[in-house]
Amino acid sequence: MRLLGQSNLAGFGNGGEGMGLLEQKGRRTLFVAHESAPKNFSAVDVTDPRKPRVVYQSDLPHARVRSNSLSIFGTLMAVAYQVASLGDAPAGIELFDVADPAHPRRLGTFDTSGPHSRGAHWVGLVGDRAYLATGMPDFEPTHRLDDQFVVIVDVADPSRPREIGRWWLPGTRRGDPAPPPTRHPIHDEGFRPHNVTVRSERPDRAYVAYADAGVIILDISDPGRPRLISRLDYHPPLPGFTHTVLPLLGRGLLIVTDEAVTDHCQDHPKMLWVMDASVESNIVPLATAPLPSTADHCARGGRFGAHNVHENDPTPTSWRSETEIFGAFFNAGVRAFDVSDPFQPREIGHLVPPAPAGSPAGAIQITDVFVGARGLIYAIDRFTGGLYVIERTA
Repeated sequence: MRLLGQSNLAGFGNGGEGMGLLEQKGRRTLFVAHESAPKNFSAVDVTDPRKPRVVYQSDLPHARVRSNSLSIFGTLMAVAYQVASLGDAPAGIELFDVADPAHPRRLGTFDTSGPHSRGAHWVGLVGDRAYLATGMPDFEPTHRLDDQFVVIVDVADPSRPREIGRWWLPGTRRGDPAPPPTRHPIHDEGFRPHNVTVRSERPDRAYVAYADAGVIILDISDPGRPRLISRLDYHPPLPGFTHTVLPLLGRGLLIVTDEAVTDHCQDHPKMLWVMDASVESNIVPLATAPLPSTADHCARGGRFGAHNVHENDPTPTSWRSETEIFGAFFNAGVRAFDVSDPFQPREIGHLVPPAPAGSPAGAIQITDVFVGARGLIYAIDRFTGGLYVIERTA
């Protein structure tokens, strides 16, 4: 890989883990979520990849809310709002028309604020539905870390989004007949979803990364009544926090990442897995992707290990592959793997930018990666580095 261009996002280089690419009349605009306040999201013209240029930024209403996730489908964009304290607002998602990238137009909101809710941590758009990892005003968790769950929202009329379905891990809601789940004995990150991946070619399935609950496949053929198909929980003995589940539908495989959530490898190992889901009711781990030595990376600064992967977004601007996987690995940068042989993934490239100026980690912290249909790789640093535009050299 080779670095083509970089932008510190007009001095607000704290990128989140949400990117979406829009292409219109030969111009390409990348929308980037921010990890935390003061900025909400940025629109970056990446038509010339060597000179990415911010064309729009918006501010959050206050410092107690973050918009760490966004998703684009067509010219509709959803932004997720999560608050620092229960009951704060705004919490939920906000919908925008981004047909004019320099002038996004607000369309509507789906409010999930309430006395037990921190709002939405993640949002994904597919067609006229939004899939959320969120709290809700009427959901009281049995444990404070289990406050978010899967909610399906109809956004066919973006001015009036409405809930059409929800699913949570039994035992995580107060009043459930099932007992609360047993807490992770070392790294308790909660029983709540992070990503809810749905693909246009398989709209009856949701592939859910459910933090300490592991990998979950839901039948959403009736979105009003999601049904559990299978769950693979490998925490413990491993340290938890399943972050992303990417289905490779043509091969019956899943690519799964566990997020590194502590500095200096205190929750190591956090890996990228290849799993077999050809029999949906029996998910089987096959292999993990190779990672560089911990001897250097654990002392380098910040986090080391997997975070998420390019998710083969169901949009015409997204690159899609069932054999090559691109992932964000914090201080190990952007790394690419060939999974043609699911039993022996092999690394085929990586790029580790130097520590960005002013970063409190003292090292690069790549937290998101998006690969465009033209093959360019867009990566985000979570503190000060902002956006990196990368090309493949082979």
